[in-house]
Amino acid sequence: MNLLIRNTTLLTVDSENTVLANADLAIADGRIVGVGHAPEGFAPDRVLDGTDQFVLPGLVNAHTHMPMALFRNYADDLPFWPWLMERIKPAEDHLTAEHVYWGAKLGILESLQAGVTCFLDMYFHMEQVAQAVQESGIRACLSGALLDIGGAGPRFLKAASAFHDQWHGRADGRVTVWYGPHSAYLCSPGFLQEIACLAKQRGMGLHLHVSESRQEIADSLKAHGKSPVRLLADLGVLEARTAAAHCVHVDEDDRALLAEFGVHVLHNPTSNLKLANGFAPIPDLLERGVNVALGTDGHASNNNVNLFEELHLAALLHKATTENAEAVPAETALRMATINGAKALGLEQEIGSLEVGKKADVLVLDTRKPHYWPRHNPVSAVTYSAQAGDVRHVLVDGNLVVEDYEVRTLNVAETLRQSEALAQDLVRRATA
Repeated sequence: MNLLIRNTTLLTVDSENTVLANADLAIADGRIVGVGHAPEGFAPDRVLDGTDQFVLPGLVNAHTHMPMALFRNYADDLPFWPWLMERIKPAEDHLTAEHVYWGAKLGILESLQAGVTCFLDMYFHMEQVAQAVQESGIRACLSGALLDIGGAGPRFLKAASAFHDQWHGRADGRVTVWYGPHSAYLCSPGFLQEIACLAKQRGMGLHLHVSESRQEIADSLKAHGKSPVRLLADLGVLEARTAAAHCVHVDEDDRALLAEFGVHVLHNPTSNLKLANGFAPIPDLLERGVNVALGTDGHASNNNVNLFEELHLAALLHKATTENAEAVPAETALRMATINGAKALGLEQEIGSLEVGKKADVLVLDTRKPHYWPRHNPVSAVTYSAQAGDVRHVLVDGNLVVEDYEVRTLNVAETLRQSEALAQDLVRRATA
C-alpha cells in the first residue's frame, strides 16, 4: 500500500535531528520513499491528514521482558534481591507456554498503544513470544534467557540455538534472534565463554544484565576478584555484539571497557528507581561515545512498558544527579528512544529514523491537546510533554497496526481476559 501522511511536523531523528514543518511523509511497499514531500509521480492509495500531528520514528524498547506483564502490580516496594529471589523467581518456576503467550500479547498490546514499534526481549518459552510478535505486527529482537543453574545450561543453550534456527528472519523479517545469557551471576564463566563463541560463529548478538545492583558487584568481587564488566571482558564475552542492560554500578575501569568494546548500554531509569538500585552514569558514558538506548525492563520492576516515561526520566534524572541542566538534552534523550535503540539491535540501517529507504516504522502523535501548546520546540514537546495516550497511529513496515488509537492486529478484550485469568493462576501456583 502507498500511504501519504500530509501536512504534518516530521521529527526525523536523522544525523542532523532535522525537524520539518508543513511536510509530507510518503510510504510505498513498507518503506519510506519521501521525507518532506512525496517523490514525483507518487500515487497514494491512502492519505492521512497530519495537521496538528507530530510524526516520528517508532520507539524502540531496548530492554524488556514482555511476558512479565502477568506480574504487573504483584511484587512492589521490595528491595532488589528479595524481589527477584523470593517473589519473581518462585513464580517463574511455574510458567507455562500459555502464560508466556498471553503475557507477551498483553505487553505487546500496551506497547503498540504507546508507540513502540520494536523491542528487545529476554525470557522463557520464546517461541510463544515470537508467535505473539508475528500475530501483532510489531518488530522484535528475541533472546531466550540462558541460565547455568543445576546443570541446566546445556539444555537452555540447545533450545536457544534451535529457536534461532526456527525463528530468525520470520514474520516477514520482523523477528530477529539473539542469545540471552541472563547475567554473570546466573551463568558460569565457562558457560558465558561458550555462549559468546557460538554467538560470534552464528553472527548473533548477546543481551544480558550487567552491574545492576551493589550486591552484584560485591558478589563478583568476592567470587572472581573483579567487577562483572571486567569479568565479561576477560572472558571474551564483550568481543561479541553486546547489549548490556542497566550498567548502574560501573567504575572508571568498567566505563573504559564499555567504550573500548563498543558495548551498547540499555538504560532503564524507572526500574532502577523502583528497585532502588541507583543511577547509571549516563552522561559520562555518552561523553565516552557509548551508545545508550532506553528500555523499560519488565512489568514487575516498572509496572508498564511506556517508553515515553523512560524518555522523560532519561532527560530529567541526570540533570539532577549531576547538577547539570545540560547533562542529557531533549534531542539526546529522543535519540536514545529511537535511533540509539535501533543501533543497539543492529537495525540502524532499517529503522530508528525517518529517512528515505528505511522501513516505515512510524508513530503519529495527536498534538491537539493543551500540553503541546505553545509549540516553541517540537523535540522538547515530545521529550518533556508527550504522553503515551497521545499516540494516534502506529505503522510497522508501513502497515497500520494502530489506527485512530485502536490496535487493529490483536483482540483487545480477549487479550485482557486471558491474561488476567492466567496471571491469577500463576500467583496461585506460586503461593500454594
